[in-house]
Amino acid sequence: MSLHLTGPVVVGDADVRDEAWVVDGRVTYRRPEEAVQHTVDGIVLPGLVDVHCHVGLDSGGAVDTELALKQALVDRDAGTLLIRDAGSPTDTRFIDDVPTAPRIIRAGRFIARPMRYLRHYAREIEVADLPRVMAEEARAGDGWVKVIADWIDREVGDLTPLWPAEVLAEGIAAAHEAGARVTAHTFATETVDALLEGGIDCIEHGTGMTAEHMQEAARRGVPVVPTLLQVANFEGYAAQGEARFPAYAARMRPMHERRLAHALALYEAGVPLLIGTDAGGTIGHGALPAEAAHLVAAGIPAAEVVAMASWRARAFLRAPGLEEGAPADLVVYAEDPREDIAALARPRHVVLRGAVV
Repeated sequence: MSLHLTGPVVVGDADVRDEAWVVDGRVTYRRPEEAVQHTVDGIVLPGLVDVHCHVGLDSGGAVDTELALKQALVDRDAGTLLIRDAGSPTDTRFIDDVPTAPRIIRAGRFIARPMRYLRHYAREIEVADLPRVMAEEARAGDGWVKVIADWIDREVGDLTPLWPAEVLAEGIAAAHEAGARVTAHTFATETVDALLEGGIDCIEHGTGMTAEHMQEAARRGVPVVPTLLQVANFEGYAAQGEARFPAYAARMRPMHERRLAHALALYEAGVPLLIGTDAGGTIGHGALPAEAAHLVAAGIPAAEVVAMASWRARAFLRAPGLEEGAPADLVVYAEDPREDIAALARPRHVVLRGAVV
């Protein structure tokens, strides 16, 4: 199928083309000699990217293949055509053979300690095994490893780090040596120094980051994925745990209350931000437009948020965008989401691998 994209076609921050074509499943800016079969009108963006999404996971752990595929297709219909699956207990490789499903970059299994994360989610190991297991997960994934850096310690009654700083650094180094980058779940302030000093490549949530942490992350170019839909649940987590863990509740509530200001502070500090919904578990799939709207509500310009959700995320993940010859994974809108983020929830067309799906 060949398509004529009437444009404008947004390739990058300073690269907007008047029109483009899709021939043999790939983007071209050279008018084809043969007749075009279909004309697609509207503003074209590279396919959206959810960099923190869990296909194959729900609140009870692993799901069957039918549900995993359904989750991926719900994301696709919202315009998400590339997913960094930031930890899943389900083997979703079968989705790679489904031409109508979004592309997935996997981080393998979550890595946590016994009784220090959600049941049935993680590969649970002892501290001394972290470097070896991170190297193993690096080889099992698609260039990413996901480590749980802090969680509630029921004996302490509050969030505490799972790993000594020196062991965490050894684990990150082992993953790097195996050719993978590392991203880490962190809510707590106490964990962030060890992550940054250990060479972390990406931070998930980052709710405990101080102004000094933000400055250091900006200096190092370490992106943060704010997951505001997830942080919006912190009040509920605090209420649920308050009777047994008052210190935990007292920590989670302020992070909930300042969530929008915190995201804006990250942006204003120059920290690269990426968009992730944390879908799977407590968040439904297809929520990337809602996550983007929260970031705009925090005070970040809509054009910046669209860039975070599209071409900048693709560049960070080393995935193609809409350059000449790239696979035609794109979303078409009647209105420009860079001007009104609400338009992101109303895709006119979703084109995946050159086909209108």
